[in-house]
Amino acid sequence: MLAENSTLKAALDTYQTEFRMSTTASRQDLLQTVARELDKLATRIQPDVLAVRDDSGAVLAVSGRRAGEWPDGRSSSLPDSHDAAFVTIPTGVFRIASVPVTLQNTRLGALQLANGLDERYAHELSTLSGARALILSGDRVVASTLPAATVAALTPAVVRAMANQELVTLGGSEYAVRQLAREGAAQVFVLDSIDASAGPAVRQALRTMGGIAAGAFVLAALASLWLARTIARPIDTLSRSLAKMTQSRDFDRPLIPCGDSLEVDTLTSAFNTMMHSVKAAEAETLSAYLGTIRALALALDARDPYTAGHSERVSAISLAIGRCLELDDEQLEVLRLGSLLHDIGKIGITDEVLMKPGPLTPAEYEIIKQHPEVGARILRSVPFLAPHIPIVELHHERPDGRGYPRGLQGDDIPLVARIVHVADAFDAMTSARAYRPALPMSEALGELWRCAGAQFDAEVVQALGQALPGIQTASASRTRVPSAGLPTTLRVVRA
Repeated sequence: MLAENSTLKAALDTYQTEFRMSTTASRQDLLQTVARELDKLATRIQPDVLAVRDDSGAVLAVSGRRAGEWPDGRSSSLPDSHDAAFVTIPTGVFRIASVPVTLQNTRLGALQLANGLDERYAHELSTLSGARALILSGDRVVASTLPAATVAALTPAVVRAMANQELVTLGGSEYAVRQLAREGAAQVFVLDSIDASAGPAVRQALRTMGGIAAGAFVLAALASLWLARTIARPIDTLSRSLAKMTQSRDFDRPLIPCGDSLEVDTLTSAFNTMMHSVKAAEAETLSAYLGTIRALALALDARDPYTAGHSERVSAISLAIGRCLELDDEQLEVLRLGSLLHDIGKIGITDEVLMKPGPLTPAEYEIIKQHPEVGARILRSVPFLAPHIPIVELHHERPDGRGYPRGLQGDDIPLVARIVHVADAFDAMTSARAYRPALPMSEALGELWRCAGAQFDAEVVQALGQALPGIQTASASRTRVPSAGLPTTLRVVRA
């Protein structure tokens, strides 16, 4: 099909007609015309080599990925027949096919398509055959998918013997060998490891032996039918109970002993005891998990009497906002625990800066701004705290992109981090500090609305406004409330 290209034929015909009568410069133009048409064909099929020879055998133009390795001028080693063949040239071994280019029964030359027998070809051959591939040029390995130790064992004597043998030992392993092709010094083999091939047969034999053993057990069971009837019924009952428990995922309800077999009832009791121990261990793990988070929050709050209870209050306010935004239980749990840890990075801030009674200098403020990244580094060392890292690291980001540490904007900031940002600011404004008194909730909410859309997420501020009556009630009652409300330490409402 490539040889029937009309523009290539026209270029060759012009070259043959005008070559002898043209000057050196015009001959170069004629050759460049042939080369351009050949490049167009090569672009379509991306071969290693695509070459054109004139009717005297001289190579006029070469294109393709490995065109620079192809011999130029006249090369008698390159075949001129339709059949595919292997040729060895100094740059490697190629599989080459050649067809004549004719115009009105006049032969203009030949078009040759060649693909290198390299590592890429070896891997393609290995994929197609399901075995290892080996390409040789004489005694030299051109490409292979065999292990390095096996290739190292390919001595010239072994290579010469492979063409006439079906089994060879290489690198301590036995291989079945089949020669796929040979042309001159080029040879192509596929090899398959006997040891690797025997693996499935061994496994099948083991399965067969297992089946025979199972059959022996069945025969023994039939021979002892009266005993099997006594044991099978309670075991079946236990099996159905276990299957039902697995399907319903209800592991809190214990299995009921059947009363027909002491052994099965003992097994049932042991299983119930094991499940109770597993549930107790899970509860202890969860308790330790929550205790760790609360201890980290308390450790931070204990450093500064003015921020005592801040993390608990921010957690409660964040939960109230999250419920107004209809977050699911999993998100609420991440929000609850992440907000407890939101300022954990301040553990790495010196007391001189963290507990300074007056306003911070710009340099001190830059130190304070490092606490989200410090907190994120602390949490990354504890795998089960990973879901809470976005809150700790990004709770000071702003919708307008002027926050820190990353300068994220809008919805690029996770919703849980935006919620904690608002809750953190609200608690800070409604809590007394050494350098200022607490603001009433209404004024604090008004300040949040004034900065909504720039410093704070407007949707989150609106949710805080909806949750504020419940927050005020919880504060006024001065009683401890569940995690949905605020602890008694939130006493910022003025009558």
